Order: sequence, then C-alpha cells, then structure tokens
Amino acid sequence: MSIPIVRIVAELRSIVAAWRREGFKVAVVPTMGALHEGHLSLVRAALAKADRVIVTLFVNPKQFNSAGDLAVYPRTEHDDAAKLASVGTHILYAPDAADIYPQGFATTVSVAGVSEGLCGAFRPGHFDGVATVVTKLFLQTGANLAFFGEKDFQQLQVLRRLVRDLDIPIEIVACPTVREADGLAMSSRNTRLSAAERPSAPRLAEILFETAGRLSSGEPVERLLHEARQAILAAGFSRVEYLELRAGDNLALMATPGRPARLLVAAWLGQTRLIDNVEVESAQRSVQALKQAAA
Repeated sequence: MSIPIVRIVAELRSIVAAWRREGFKVAVVPTMGALHEGHLSLVRAALAKADRVIVTLFVNPKQFNSAGDLAVYPRTEHDDAAKLASVGTHILYAPDAADIYPQGFATTVSVAGVSEGLCGAFRPGHFDGVATVVTKLFLQTGANLAFFGEKDFQQLQVLRRLVRDLDIPIEIVACPTVREADGLAMSSRNTRLSAAERPSAPRLAEILFETAGRLSSGEPVERLLHEARQAILAAGFSRVEYLELRAGDNLALMATPGRPARLLVAAWLGQTRLIDNVEVESAQRSVQALKQAAA
C-alpha cells in the first residue's frame, strides 16, 4: 500500500479543488517528519472528522536556532510515507525548501504576546518561523481543519491566535499529548537520548504531573515550582530552562491556579531538549493513570 506524494503546490491545489467539487471536508496535519505514534494519532483524529486528510512534511529551516540542530534533525520520508499509508492518509505533501522559500522570499509572520516567554524566550525567532511556514501551508492546502498536539502547547496557542487575527478560514483542532508507556511525551527528538539517558527521561513527566496535582490541591505555587526544579535536576537533567504556571487560554503567568491553567516545562537531558506540559485541573487523574501504567 502506497500514498501519493505531492511536491508542487499547483498540483496540490488542483487535487484539493477536485475534492471541493465533490463536497469533501479537508484536514491537514502539518509535520516535520520522523513520524511516531503521536503524529499518527493526529492523522486518525483528522480522518474521523474530515473526508480527506493531507499530511505535510517539511523540515522548516526558519524555526531552528542553530544550523547544527537543523543538520541532525531526522529525515525519514520513506518510512513516514509507509506509516501514513498504513492509517489511510490521502496525500503526503512534501515540498522542497526552494519552493516554500523561493529566492527573494522576504515575508515573516510574527505573532506577539503568546509567542513571548517560555520557548519563545529561549528560541528567538522560532515562533516566527513556525507562524510563517504554517500560514503558507494553510493557504497552500486550503484545508478546513488543522490538527496539532498539545505537547507543543505554546505553539498551539500561537497558531490559534494567528488564525483568529488573520481571519484564516480554518479550524485548529487540539489533540491530547501521546505518551510512551512510562509517561515520556512522544517526540521525534527522543531518538537523540542515549541508552544511559533514556531511563531518566520519564522523570520529567512524573515530576510535572505530581507538581500539577499538588497545585490543584492548593499548595503554594512558588514553593512547589522550586521543589520541582530541584527534583528535575536531581533526576539527571543538566538544566531547567523554565517551569512555569500559565493560563490555559492566553499563557499569562499565574500566581495561583484559579482558572484553567497549564504547567509547562523545558529541560535538557544531555544534548536533548525535552518539553512537556499538563493541565493542572486534570493532573490528579493523570498521576493515578501514570502510577497504574508503571505498576
């Protein structure tokens, strides 16, 4: 079983136009490849809500902060295409960089507010790169729905604001973070963890869930965040970039979880940067689920 691979935007638009004439609802799942079960869960969600699903594969140079990071990012198009075919994806759109950013390309889409702080503070220009390429992908695919995982929660909020502010006629659909059996949030970057580092990685999620559960019980925010940072470092992480309590809608800093809130973290384990987040209100249930999975 194979999947059609489209590389030219004119061809993609011709296919989508034919789908439109048939009255089909179209969904897009933007990715940078190196697909895992988290990505496939987005595709399945898209297939449940749309008649036709496009998965995009483009390793976007504008959202990397170093040439070295871009160079080592995994590129596995052949395997990705096979995985997408196995779940029923209709098209893989994999344009070349020269087609996305032709010579003389001079436009940047920047979303203020929700892009600031958190990953935005440690990866300058990253969200401008994300917003620019995703705007292009939305316009190129003409999709009705776009599916993103909650693991990249700040990115999700940036794209929600982007669509609202620019009146792009597409619905952003958020899907829950998919985790390994030990709780580690699935990520293409997890393949960079060494055999010695991998057993320590799940501690990030464990500490995050435990802290969020205690926050939802009313314990002091500042003390809990300090204890959690120390616990992450004690688990073998070399640096905690941020561990913050933010509002679930606009990512405003919160001193108490008095409304829907998210606890977000980024930390380094060896040469690998891991991010994660949990909804504070649901953390107690998640803690129990993790404990049961580990039993």
